[in-house]
Amino acid sequence: MPGKKAPNGLFAARKLRRKRLKFRWSQREFRIRMLGLKKKYDPLEGAPMARGIVLEKVGVEARQPNAGVRKCVRVQLVKNGKVVTAFVPYDGGLNFIDEHDEVIIVGIGGPRGRSMGDIPGVRYKVVLVNGVALTELIKGKKQKPLR
Repeated sequence: MPGKKAPNGLFAARKLRRKRLKFRWSQREFRIRMLGLKKKYDPLEGAPMARGIVLEKVGVEARQPNAGVRKCVRVQLVKNGKVVTAFVPYDGGLNFIDEHDEVIIVGIGGPRGRSMGDIPGVRYKVVLVNGVALTELIKGKKQKPLR
């Protein structure tokens, strides 16, 4: 009778756990999490959202086969000074954002934390402007506070 792949028996638990751990290192998500690569290379340092100051408004050309200019802002993060590009969603959303405004950005929701859809190199989007939700400003429910 040929040998078994996995150990079994009363005292096999340690061996089984070590075997499983060894296998898990070949999985991409596990390796990234264990080595802390998200915290190392992500401008948000693993956080779900971050506060920043708007440096300038920019238009980003959409990827093929789409055409159009996607409205974005360059944001300098408060916590580490890194500069990232963030997409401004909704029709006329950019009209509510001025330079030196304080914004909160979140991940845009692309595959594995990368860019979304036809916007090249943009991984974040704006959700709050000066502490007020962008959706509220667009619907006209709230006014942006003057700082």
